[in-house]
Order: sequence, then structure tokens, then C-alpha cells
Amino acid sequence: MAGGPARQYNNRLIRWVEYRMPIFSAVEATIGRDMPTPKNLNYWWSLGSVLFLALIIQIATGIFLAMHYIPNGAMAFDSVEQIMRNVNYGWLLRYVHANAASLFFAAVYLHILRGMYYGSYKAPRELLWIIGVVIFIVMMATAFMGYVLPWGQMSFWAATVITNLFSAIPWVGGGITTWLWGGFAVDSPTLQRFYSLHYLLPFVIFGISLLHVWALHVHGPSNPVGISTRSKQDTIPYHPYYTSKYMSVIGLSFIALAFLVFYEPNFLSHPDNFKPANPLQTPANIVPEWYFLPFYAILRSIPDKLGGVVMFGASIAILFLLPWLDTSRVRSARFRPTYRYFFWIFVLDVIILGWVGAQHPEGASLLIGRLATAYYFAHFVIILPFVGWFERPRPLPESISKPVLKSGAAVAEAAE
Repeated sequence: MAGGPARQYNNRLIRWVEYRMPIFSAVEATIGRDMPTPKNLNYWWSLGSVLFLALIIQIATGIFLAMHYIPNGAMAFDSVEQIMRNVNYGWLLRYVHANAASLFFAAVYLHILRGMYYGSYKAPRELLWIIGVVIFIVMMATAFMGYVLPWGQMSFWAATVITNLFSAIPWVGGGITTWLWGGFAVDSPTLQRFYSLHYLLPFVIFGISLLHVWALHVHGPSNPVGISTRSKQDTIPYHPYYTSKYMSVIGLSFIALAFLVFYEPNFLSHPDNFKPANPLQTPANIVPEWYFLPFYAILRSIPDKLGGVVMFGASIAILFLLPWLDTSRVRSARFRPTYRYFFWIFVLDVIILGWVGAQHPEGASLLIGRLATAYYFAHFVIILPFVGWFERPRPLPESISKPVLKSGAAVAEAAE
């Protein structure tokens, strides 16, 4: 079937490929001159590019690490030491892989909060948001399995505690736990399963990310004002304007990664994970990586095992319902003063949950964790619907290019 007129390129090889498979014009339509983008996007919209590059780094370093890692309970810890000491630049590969995971999650959390602040989950972008939540869940599973692979003391006991939670599921929980373990306790079969899935899931994330980008381009990206573009005056090409703008954020992100890798490579690691796994000695306080701590705090705040598992799953699953729980017709928090107030309380609540997740579950920290858990769910189930019903938002501009206040009209006309 003949398509539309092909884009003309100066290079003969590119023209030859483009005529047979228009891959270059597809890239242009995605991140190039052919992609009209709202002209008011700020630096928070660069996080998607940071995440894509972080995913590529994780896949590339993971492939090389997999060549030397041995998924066996008796040799896994020593194989990691072998990578660090005897493989050429093995220390660099491992430190980049471990710390880029933290960069990945930091960017994801900021990406989610940006979407919540500017209402990027609202119609017609509900499916875009849902696909993003799916990516987040697969990321969590991938990161947890990767945390187990070094087979240190904290890795082993984190695997024991988390996988044992499945046993709380009625009727099928015991079978699922036995299947995950590959036996009747966490051992080499568990490690082999986690190793296989940890290698596979990043490619699944990459595939789902392509769906995410596809969904993004159906209606275009949202913007800080929260209203749709209505004319060419509201848009500019993605390249070169946003590619050059976002390079600064990407550069700063990788400077931070380089600082961690070369100066503080173990800053985010737990000291117990430098000891080989010992099934006969339980650590005083079993904690996961920092990016799991808020959800871990929710899990531990419920005294009942099944109740904790349900609340843990609900704390993530509730994100799927966010487009319908928020009843306001206004997207951006710029024009929602009441919602903006509760949004920052929610951010503080998540930070408190992260702190609680790192503490021993007793005394004041347990009480604070339960209160913070209650507010976490209240934010979605109670506050968001009621604020949407009763809040009086500020007036919206007619378009991205026109100011809201009359005092800014003269400035806008002068700029035109």
C-alpha cells in the first residue's frame, strides 16, 4: 500500500532506507521537528527522557553483569565479589547498575508527582496514566528481584519476608509461595527464578514503555496550564527547543549518578548486605531499598498479616483509580489552591512513610506509620473527591498563549 509523500533527506543512504521503511520520519514524528509540543512545558517534563536513558543503562550494564554472575546459593555472593575484584571494570558496571536503579526510582517518583500535581491523568489521558502505573509495578518487581541477587544477609532475609507474604493469600497462597521458593524455603531455586525474571522484565518494561509513548502521542503531552492546545501559536517543535532544554536536566542527573558511583558508591546500600547470607541469623531490622520504604511502612502498619498484604497491594492499585477519584474538571494545581495545599501534605506524608519504613516497628514510629497510612488512603478516597466537588478553582486562560490576568495582556501583545 502506498503511503503519503516521504520526507526528503540529503543523505542517499537515509533516503534509501526511508523509502523502504520510514523509520527516520517516525523518529521525527516522535521527538523531532514533526512533533508539535505545547510551548509552555517546564523542566519537570524532561523526566521521561531521564527515565528512558536510565532504562538503557540498566539493560546494558545488566547484560554484562549477567555474563559473570552465578545464580547459585553457594556461589552467588562470591561471584559478585569476583565481578568487583577480577573482572575488568566490573566494579564500575556493578556500581553504575546499582546506583542507576536509585536514579531510576527517584525520577519515577518525581514523574508520578508531576503527573499528580498537573493532572496529567485526567481525560483523555487515563490510559496513558494506567500504562505508566503498570510500568511502575513491573519496575518494583524487577528491582526487588535484583536486590536479592547479591545474596547478602539483607538480600536473603528480604526475599524470605516478602515472598512469605504470599502465604497469607487464602487457598492459593501456600502454592504460590512454594512455587516462588522452588521448594520449602528460600534457596538456590529461588535465586535462579529471580535471576531469570530479573533478566527478562527490563525488556518487558521497554516494550510497555513503547506503548506508553504511543498513548502519549495520541493526544499529545499535557502541560502546566492543563488546557489543550488550540492553534499552532500554542505549540513549538520538540526538536531543537526541548531537546536542548532537557539536556541540562539529563546532564545534572548523570552528574549526580557519577558522584554516587565514584565517590559514594555504597551510600544507599545496607551494611548487612556485605555479609554472606546466613539462614540461621536474622538481622535486627529487615529493611528493603529506600524506594520501597513507604510501601513497606504501610505493610508493617497493619498488625494482621493478610490485612498488611491487602493494604500493601491497595496502596499501589489505588493509583489505577486516580483519574476517577479526582472529581475536579480542572487539571492543573496552578488553578486549584485547595488541592495544591493537600498535594503538599500528601508529599510530606509519603516522606514520613519512607522514614517510618526504615525504623523498627515499635513505639512512636509504629503509631506515626499507622497515622501516615490512614492519611495516604484518605487522600485518594476522601480528600480528592470532596475537594473536586467543593473547591472553587481560579479562572483558566483561553489558551496557552494568553494570560489569565488582564494586567498581563499588554505584555503578551508586546511579545507578539
